[in-house]
Amino acid sequence: MKNGAGPVVMFRADMDALPLKEDSGLPYASTKTGTTLDGIQSSVAHVCGHDAHVTWLIGVAKVMAAQKANWSGTLILVGQPAEEAYMGADKMVKDGLYSKIPMPSVVFASHTNPIWPAGAVGLGQGRRMAGADQMKVTLYGIGGHGSTPHASKDPIVMSAQAIMAYQTIVSRRIDQTEPVVLTVGSIQAGTVGNIIPDKATMNLSLRWYSKPAREQLIAMVKQMTDGVALGNGMPADRMPEYENNQSITPVINDDGLVATARPALEKALGKENIYPGIPMQMGSEDFQMLGDPIKDVKILHLEIGVAKPAVVKAFMEKGTMPAYVNHHPKFQVELPAIAAGVKANATVLLELLKKP
Repeated sequence: MKNGAGPVVMFRADMDALPLKEDSGLPYASTKTGTTLDGIQSSVAHVCGHDAHVTWLIGVAKVMAAQKANWSGTLILVGQPAEEAYMGADKMVKDGLYSKIPMPSVVFASHTNPIWPAGAVGLGQGRRMAGADQMKVTLYGIGGHGSTPHASKDPIVMSAQAIMAYQTIVSRRIDQTEPVVLTVGSIQAGTVGNIIPDKATMNLSLRWYSKPAREQLIAMVKQMTDGVALGNGMPADRMPEYENNQSITPVINDDGLVATARPALEKALGKENIYPGIPMQMGSEDFQMLGDPIKDVKILHLEIGVAKPAVVKAFMEKGTMPAYVNHHPKFQVELPAIAAGVKANATVLLELLKKP
């Protein structure tokens, strides 16, 4: 949306769903099925709130079109796929996004939040969501009969040794002031109980905020896995192999943008409806990758409340988490969040594109 001279601001809404069967009990609950990235037929549902995100995008477009007299610059509205797979934003950039549109100076996105009540938002400075790497580790062994393990080299046992060794990376090797997480979420090896396979594959998730911590995590995973293989007598041509499937940067809110947006949101929604933002978390997002090739781009992430009022009361008073958060089959968006989300996002954009 071009509207005279001024800054270029991008607003992103992610639009992908998840391979889950919705169990919200709502009359408009999803009954769709689809095929996952792995080729598996599955139920499909917007149980992270991305359907609300797209609705906000449409609402924002209508508001900004109606309010053209009150802002100046260029607004880019982006519907982004594949956020859940941490690849959509990066793929869009690599597919030539900026051969079609101008490069923005600000990339802004919002997301449903299951703690803040519908009608409220959370906005925090600095570190918001972690960078992430999805890493595949393949350990090779020498297969054989389950009755004669001494004649084989068991990659399942090696994987177990490596997994236990990884636990000391976070607890003993990384500076304790650095927020990092290392999770082994999948291990695949063998077919039956009486055959020792010749390889095992592990899928790791690494979370981090600083590039040195990321590099240290990756280097130590390789160091420890290689050490396990050597300790089990594996030859040089059967050493572990590593593949980094996906890598995304952390979400770090620009302090200046937060300072600009907060008073505008307080005026629009009421000061009592502006929360400080969930403390720095190790979950991840990928919209910031839309700004990855742009020097000095500024990032802003806004949390839009979608819960009942009782949820935030229990959280603030007792620290009780809601029963159904994003990615749960029973997760749902309280309908007042639709209008509030449009209002909050449009308010921020009108402020960022305000006429001088």
